[in-house]
Amino acid sequence: MVRIPQISPETATPEQLTLWRETEKTHAISNMKATLIHSPEALRAVLEWYPLFAKVKLFLGERLPVLFCNAISRANHCQLCSLFMRRAIVSWGEDPDHLKLDEREQAVVDFGRQLAVDPNAVSDDLFAKLKKYFSDAEIVDLTAFGALMIVNNVFNSALKVDIDTALDPFKVAPEVLFA
Repeated sequence: MVRIPQISPETATPEQLTLWRETEKTHAISNMKATLIHSPEALRAVLEWYPLFAKVKLFLGERLPVLFCNAISRANHCQLCSLFMRRAIVSWGEDPDHLKLDEREQAVVDFGRQLAVDPNAVSDDLFAKLKKYFSDAEIVDLTAFGALMIVNNVFNSALKVDIDTALDPFKVAPEVLFA
């Protein structure tokens, strides 16, 4: 059961409608964003994910940031975010449950998973693997990006934000999604 109702243009206050219109100029209004519109500050904080996504794509490429977010979302058991990532991976013609990763990609995916499970337990070995491929600044950006992905996961899961209907074709059993 959804815990916070989503805002729609029909139910929005004038201030919320202004925020809705501003947001839709640059972002699709997903169920998560329609919920975040309750708080301009919360919406702005969560939307910081997008500039970091653009920044990490510069050194990770197009595919790996999504795989990183997929690892985080699956480890956090966030169905909504996992399905967004699953849709992207499937759209590339890949099987999200059987990814083919090289050593660099595996290090990034493992780092994402570890951030989600227990960031205090990022091992020296895993960190050394990241250092092999990325600069200190890149690791800082990647870590902040991962932290914002976790914020998305927590928000969607704690508030039980509805799954967007566009994600229905990508639904799988929880034991598959969170394996």
